Amino acid sequence: MKSFEQTAVSVSADDKLSMAVIDLVARATDTDPLELDPLYDAIDPDLLDSLPDSDGFSSLEFSYHGYTISVAAVDDEITVALEGRRISADDSSGDLIGGEPST
Repeated sequence: MKSFEQTAVSVSADDKLSMAVIDLVARATDTDPLELDPLYDAIDPDLLDSLPDSDGFSSLEFSYHGYTISVAAVDDEITVALEGRRISADDSSGDLIGGEPST
């Protein structure tokens, strides 16, 4: 598995949160985004994309592809982060510490 250095991204108003989640998980797992499970199995992508325009939105967490995805409004931007544990196909797991899975 390739080294993964970034576990969070800031999303601009022009970007879709759903695409940021897919891209972040794909890079973390060194997987083609088209090979990931559909995001709609975890959360409604349209709902996710509407969050930046929602009054009073502060944060949301959900599970996707073995990660806890954290979406938060920080100042005037939205941050998407991977948190927690990653479960691999062979059921081994590793914590995301310092941006890299450890076993």
